[in-house]
Amino acid sequence: MLLNSMKNRRSVRKYADRSVSDSLLNELFEVAARASNTGNMQLYSVVVTRDKANKEKQAPLHFNQKMATEAPVVLTFCADANRFVKWAANRKAEAGFNNLQTFIAATIDAMLFAQAFCYAAEARGLGICFLGTTAYNADKFIKEFKLPRLVVPVVAVTAGYPAEPLPPHTERLPLAAIVHKEEYADFTPESINALYKDKEELEVNIQYVKENNKETLAQVFTDVRYTKQNNEYFSDVFLQVLKDQGFLQ
Repeated sequence: MLLNSMKNRRSVRKYADRSVSDSLLNELFEVAARASNTGNMQLYSVVVTRDKANKEKQAPLHFNQKMATEAPVVLTFCADANRFVKWAANRKAEAGFNNLQTFIAATIDAMLFAQAFCYAAEARGLGICFLGTTAYNADKFIKEFKLPRLVVPVVAVTAGYPAEPLPPHTERLPLAAIVHKEEYADFTPESINALYKDKEELEVNIQYVKENNKETLAQVFTDVRYTKQNNEYFSDVFLQVLKDQGFLQ
């Protein structure tokens, strides 16, 4: 049942005008909290946004993607060492968690918690969509949510009941592109051509290239969607966030 559900899943960006109850949300969080985590420390937290005014206020930080305001609930998952450090201090223990290693562990914890929530939500008939814009504007979300030291937002998820019709599946690369046996088998120009052939020949992607006035699909990704300039800018922002929040010296 789970395998079939995963094979048929898709990101949902249009939601029905129907609320998600607190009782259902809490049930899903309880299920998600069973996810694996580092040393059973649960170095994560989640901020729930339901208020329409707050969603509209946060919309520019999500690049004004419609689902960020139209979804009944937006969940911001955070790497969070703050709670554990304060517990340790209250129990005469000193946690050395102001470092990159802890941030990586907390980020893994937060993402496992978020993904487990999504599995549970979809099993209960909800649709979800991940918003990577959270990390881009982490500094602004920290101010918006009044996040203390050692707490950093890493991803947001919109959740709600899907509006019909559901969107079509997006393509995925063949397993040969991602599975390596025993050791990493690097790619040749020929193998790259073979692995990306189906993706590049999809009519929707051909149109995508034309609309952006580019020669190849790869150029759409590198020249339009994820430019070197933007990547470097948001990298600098996030490094400063890690310093300001106490994970880097």
